[in-house]
Parts: sequence; structure tokens; C-alpha cells
Amino acid sequence: MQEVSYPATSRARTVAADVLWYPRLRADADVLHCPTFRGPFRARQPLVVTVHDVAVLRHPEWFNRWTATYSRIAVPRVVAAATRVIAVSEFTKRELGSLLRVPAERVRVIPNGVEDVFRPDGPRADGEYVLAVGTLEPRKNLARIAAAVDGELRVVGARGWGGVDPPPNVTWLGDVSDEELARLYRGARCLVYASLYEGYGIPVAEALACGCAIVTTAGSAMEEIAGRDATYVDPASVESIRDGIGRASAPTARRVATWREVAQRTQAVYEEVA
Repeated sequence: MQEVSYPATSRARTVAADVLWYPRLRADADVLHCPTFRGPFRARQPLVVTVHDVAVLRHPEWFNRWTATYSRIAVPRVVAAATRVIAVSEFTKRELGSLLRVPAERVRVIPNGVEDVFRPDGPRADGEYVLAVGTLEPRKNLARIAAAVDGELRVVGARGWGGVDPPPNVTWLGDVSDEELARLYRGARCLVYASLYEGYGIPVAEALACGCAIVTTAGSAMEEIAGRDATYVDPASVESIRDGIGRASAPTARRVATWREVAQRTQAVYEEVA
């Protein structure tokens, strides 16, 4: 296995990668795997593409004009070129069929793994607080979450896009290490992940592995992760989120998938197409 990358750090480099760099990748590789939907429009070998979500196609209004416009051109072409598509959830698989008409037989569902650091035993952060985790972007629904929390809301996540700033009544921690994030999950009253759209919901899987109570979006991909071990709410309703926080209880800690399991299932896809 050989890992190659092209740092698409600007719009011009993104176009150059898709149009010039990907098509020139070595044709003698048995399989080319692109772990996001940035990849070649035409592949010289069997192509596997992992799709985490298609929010940019379902809700282009949440993204800047360049990202929304270019993704509308590029994503369907990359997905159409793939021999197999790995979706991280059944929800994302359905979205691929709905938005891009990808046949179900070309899609394999493999969830994201959870790092070993996320476990129930270990140090806990001090204080009485509710936790929110995610990049500051429109779909994370941070304003409603903040309005629903009585007491301290701690927010972990980098600044993103869409003009989303941390509300004045929250403690914004920015990016933190996995070790610190695990401490925060263990010490929290609950994780509130009332996102408006997700293809998976990694914070829900991490919180579940730590035994942290979870409040998340009803009818979403997160139900595949947490099942009965979460409290489900209407993300458009502050009152529903507030009520969910009051009802949330800690689950028995469990891990949805390890990265070893993910690797084994991904290798099976390689063997299928090679």
C-alpha cells in the first residue's frame, strides 16, 4: 500500500488536482482509494471512493459559493467514476441513491472507527456542564443548542464557515486533543449533537464509547450509531432540545467499530474490485 497526496490548499490547486494530478496517478496500482469524494473524474484503475456525507449537495446554502458550485460539478463525476463507493452510514447510502442515483449494489456501508482513547475509564473534566462538539458551521445548530442549555455549555471545535461565531454564553474551547476530549465526554452531563444534517456523527460514537449521555437529532444517521442509547430531539426546536437534555441518561459504554475492523472491511472492498 502506498499513500499519496496533493495539497489542494487553494481553489486553483483543487481544480489542478482533479483535472491534472489524479489522472496521472500510477496506472499499475491494483486499486486507487480516495478517502473523500475528491478524486479523478476518470480512473485508470479500479477506484474506491469514501463518501462521508453529501451535505454540500443537499444543502448548498450552508457552504460558500465556490464550494457549492464546484462540488456540484465535481462530486457527481468522481462518484460516477468509482467502481465501489464506501458510505459511512445507511443514511449516506440512501442519500447517494436519492441525489446521485448511485445503484445500491455499488455501495458498501462501513462506519467510521473510534479511537482507543475514548473509553469510560479515565480522568473526567471538572465542573457541571453540557458539551457540544463540532466545527463552527451552520448545520451544527449551535445557536439553538446554546439557547436550550441552562447552565454552562462547553463547545469543542475549530472555527469554520458561514459566519458562525460562538454564542456569548458558551465556553468555547476550540480544538483540543483526543485525550482532553475524552475527559470532557466523561465529565459532561451530556453531549448535545443536535445537528441539522450529518452523514455519520463521530462525536456521538465517541461519547457512546465513553459512556456519556447523548442528546441528538431524531431521524438522522446518529440513530444508526446510538440506537436506544440516546435521547432524540427535533433540532429545529429549542424546547425539544432543552427537554431532551433534561431526559438524557448515561448509556452503558460501547464502541460502534474499531479502526482495525474498519480496515478489515475496507480491505475486503479492495479485494472485491481488484
